[in-house]
Parts: sequence; C-alpha cells; structure tokens
Amino acid sequence: MAVFKPFRAFRPAQDKAKLVASRPYDVLNSNEARIEAEGNPFSFLHVIKPEIGLPEKTNPYSDEVYLKGAEVYNKFKRDGVLVQDPTPSFYIYRLTMDGRTQTGIVGCCHFEEYYQSKIKKHELTRVAKEEDRVKHVDTLSANAEPVFFSYRANKEINSIITEGMSEDPVFDFIADDKIRHELWVIDEHLITSSLEKLFADVPCLYVADGHHRTAAAARVGQKRKDANQDHSGQEEYNLFLAVLFADEELEIYDYNRVIKDLHGLTDLEFLSELKNKFSLLEEDNSPIRPRSKGEFSVYLSQKWYLFAPVNRKSSGNPVEDLDVSFLSDHVFEPILGIHDQRKDERIDFVGGIRGLEELSRRVDSGEMAVAFALYPVSMEELLQVADAGEIMPPKSTWFEPKLRSGLFVHELD
Repeated sequence: MAVFKPFRAFRPAQDKAKLVASRPYDVLNSNEARIEAEGNPFSFLHVIKPEIGLPEKTNPYSDEVYLKGAEVYNKFKRDGVLVQDPTPSFYIYRLTMDGRTQTGIVGCCHFEEYYQSKIKKHELTRVAKEEDRVKHVDTLSANAEPVFFSYRANKEINSIITEGMSEDPVFDFIADDKIRHELWVIDEHLITSSLEKLFADVPCLYVADGHHRTAAAARVGQKRKDANQDHSGQEEYNLFLAVLFADEELEIYDYNRVIKDLHGLTDLEFLSELKNKFSLLEEDNSPIRPRSKGEFSVYLSQKWYLFAPVNRKSSGNPVEDLDVSFLSDHVFEPILGIHDQRKDERIDFVGGIRGLEELSRRVDSGEMAVAFALYPVSMEELLQVADAGEIMPPKSTWFEPKLRSGLFVHELD
C-alpha cells in the first residue's frame, strides 16, 4: 500500500505565486541563484539557497546558511507572503512545456515506507548532498521542496484528478523559462478520503527525481521519531512532501556523455574500434539523434555518426539491458578505460534538455574529445529496475519540466 495524505500547505499569497516560485535548489549553483533572485525579495531561492543572502565567501554548508533559510521562511509567513490553508488538502499540479502537459497530485508520503522499500529508488545517493538536505529540512522544520514520485496509472485516480481541474486553478502563471504552472486545491473531505483509499491500493511508489531529498526526508522523520519518547505515529514529522505523477504522464529525456580523451587512441583508431563492434547507420556534419533503443550517436572531429549494436540480445537483467550499461560494457570500459562512471573524472554528463548542440560545443571547444548521445530510458525501464531492487548507472534519467519550489510547503510540527 502507499500512504498518501492531505496536508495544510503553506502557499504563496494569490498575487505572489509567480514571484515566489523558483527553480529547485539542485539545478542552480550559488552564483546562478544569486543572479536569478536579484531584485526579487520574494523568490523562494532565498529559502532553499539561503547563502545568496550572505557574503559570497560564506560556506554554503555552514550552520549560518541553514539558519538564514529558516529566518527568511519565517519572515515570509509573518509578512503574509506564505499563507497556510485552513483544511488538509490535496493539490493538483499541472505543468506545460513545449505544448506537452504533465499533471500530478501533491500530498504527503510516510517516511517509513522509504525504509520498507514501498517507495522504490533507482539511484544511489551521495552522503554530502544527503546531509545538506537533512540539515536544511531539520533547521526549517519543513519540507520546503517536494520530491518527484511516480506510480503505475490508476483510472479512478485519473478520474478524480480530471474532475478536480474542472474549475479555474488557484494559480496559473508562465515562468520566465516559458513553462506554465497551474494549481488546484482539493479540500472536500469526501474526495480527499477517496484519494487516500485509492492510493492505499497502489502497491508502491517510485522515486523519479529527488533521491537526495527523499533520503533526507526519511532521515529527519526517523530522527524525530527516535527522539520522541511519546511517539504515536500521528505526528506530522512522519510525513514528507511529494508530487505523484502517473507513469503515463512522464517523459524521460536522454542523459548524454562527453569524454575528455580517447585513452591513447587517435580519432581514426577510435572510429575503427567502433566500426568493428557496431553497425554504422549514418554519417553527417549535422547532429544525428538516436531514433530507437540501442542506437547511439557519436560526435568526433566535427562529424556525427550513428551506430547500432549487431544482434544485441536481452540479458534478462533490467540494468544490463539499459543502453547506458551496454555502452559502458562495450565502449567506455574496453575502449576508453572508464570503469566507474561515478568516480572517473574523464567523463561528464549532459542533460538532453541542453540539446545535441551542447555536446558538439564541448567537443569543438577542445574541453572534450568525444561525445555520445543516447536514446532516452523509458518509464517502463525505470520501473522495472526499481521493482528488481537494482540501481541504474549514474545520470541515466533526466526529467523535464522541473517542479517549481515554493508553491507548497509542508511543516513538520
């Protein structure tokens, strides 16, 4: 079963939604966040990247930074920038990017389900990033940003979401990146109860994006449970903020690779190695995008090449059958000498949202020697890996559009 509950969100005042809503903490570095929030005292970046309100040389992981975030958050509440809803509610959140919409439902999951593997992951987390979010959540005593989960589509849940969007949204704005954000409130008790019961029949949830935030939320919940001798299980800290999207709503973008050198090979020698292992389908001066699973593009010496495996067969293992795993086994390790993509500094990763032009730019600049464009992982592949309890190679999935932060906050007290 999936525990999914309504909550009393803190949301921006009606006229402040666009000003408050910000991009997530992990898609901007401190300097980028400082520039983006410049001239906007209401930007939620002041809460989730609070170092931007301190001297530039401030250590972003110092206690001063987390306390600054809490200070700004509490000021937003005092000044009426953020206002709490009177009734526990679910919220429908629809994002539209380049004419494609994805619609999810906002509520709270239970931290123990993460430890019970009812919330399934497909990536490993890094201790430092996890610790950063633990301190942020604990100091704020709130989940300032939602995690991004998926579940296998359910017709009855779909029907309630569709009905919930029959009236005008409470928020409707287009952000500076041209993505439209709409929000509806579901506060009728009969409907929220129905949704709780329907999700109770959903076998499990899947982390799509936000593994570090999920792990941090679970750690804070466990920490507060352990510290409370009178723990009853009904405390708000048992819950954490999430947006749930049916699997059919989501689209995964490609996550591509650039490599600094050819491991001692010349360009011609490297191409010869590839041609000996794969079928060369196309060669062009213009970017070539992989068209189906198994295909991959290579950019080298100002030219694009499209390759496909010869007689590739399924291994029966969902991780080994991923294109990125196949490429690692047959190109990165044996030809380029890259044995651990998590640690090797010769490899870098480029989200597909940046386009193939970003790959060619980094190679043409001389920073990198070769680029690889992959066909995107499918949602079904992601679910199969998670169901098997396996972990994907690093940087396998890129989700767009990103959720805006600040549109809803869940307090732990």
